[in-house]
Amino acid sequence: MNHPACPFLSPSERLPASCREKLAEKTHRYERLLNTARTSVTPAPDPSTPLFLLATRTLEVADAYAGRGAWLSGEDGLEDALAAFSYGHGWLDAGTRAGLFVIHAERDIFTV
Repeated sequence: MNHPACPFLSPSERLPASCREKLAEKTHRYERLLNTARTSVTPAPDPSTPLFLLATRTLEVADAYAGRGAWLSGEDGLEDALAAFSYGHGWLDAGTRAGLFVIHAERDIFTV
């Protein structure tokens, strides 16, 4: 069976220079959002349950995206850094909606 080529495998087009400043600002804003979200939640399930393991794994994934975003956030990696920060926050947000986390601060940055 012949499958169409995946559009995500080829490099994305770079933004025009006129948009770079806005992209840099947005990337740094999302980095702050992810860092704030990460410090605002803790696992909700009892540590002896499998759900606690899922909550801690979700935190690890968010931390990995934060690290990847920070590593990519040089001038040539802003698009990918923004995606990483955004995905990291998405994991935390999904975890809060699923009841994996207790939100201790900044409740307004989550969609619960």
